[in-house]
Amino acid sequence: MSQSSAPDTRPEYVDFDVQDFPGGLAACLEAILVATDRPLTAEDFSRVLALDPAPVNAALESLAESYSDRGFELRRTARGWQLTSRAAYQPVVAAFVKDGQTARLSQAALEALAIVAYRQPMTRAQVGQIRGVNSDGVIRALLVRGLVREEGLDEQTHAALLVTTDLFLERMGLQSLEDLPSLAPFLPDEDSALAQARQELSGQLQSPDPVQGSHHDSPQGKEQ
Repeated sequence: MSQSSAPDTRPEYVDFDVQDFPGGLAACLEAILVATDRPLTAEDFSRVLALDPAPVNAALESLAESYSDRGFELRRTARGWQLTSRAAYQPVVAAFVKDGQTARLSQAALEALAIVAYRQPMTRAQVGQIRGVNSDGVIRALLVRGLVREEGLDEQTHAALLVTTDLFLERMGLQSLEDLPSLAPFLPDEDSALAQARQELSGQLQSPDPVQGSHHDSPQGKEQ
């Protein structure tokens, strides 16, 4: 165990030492930064890795400096550390995401947009949970297109909450979110579902039980 670990406060799920991985602490921090969808503080990293905040913060500062000539940066804000594209490359990123003003949204982007529209406000992680896949890329596409925006933070995770924009309503030809089509036609009809359930249950109750039938045919069954 390395000297920088904190065995007295090590969570049960932390059964590793960062120095056992290629690249050590820096590489572990990068792995988390790529996986997260929200800014993380040095305390967040230290808790997950069971390390003191001081060496974690120093490693983050060193990583930020090492990315000085890259198209992305490790940015530190009031909310924490997060990997982002550099502002200077915004035209490049916008061109990739938009792929032309007439480009159609992908099926994945349409799914994510529908989820946000009907369940807003939502975090990126919540959208991903519903879709069953990481949705950071399609959410970024929707943000760049101006169809969704960030508004407020989730109370529990402090992740940014996503809502639809006025441009979304304009493109959909809606006056407000109350004009969104009802999802009822796409859901099972309650009466039909109940009727089918009753029919299946009735059929099961009326079906002869071969075991019970054999009991009735025997003296022992009559006694019962």
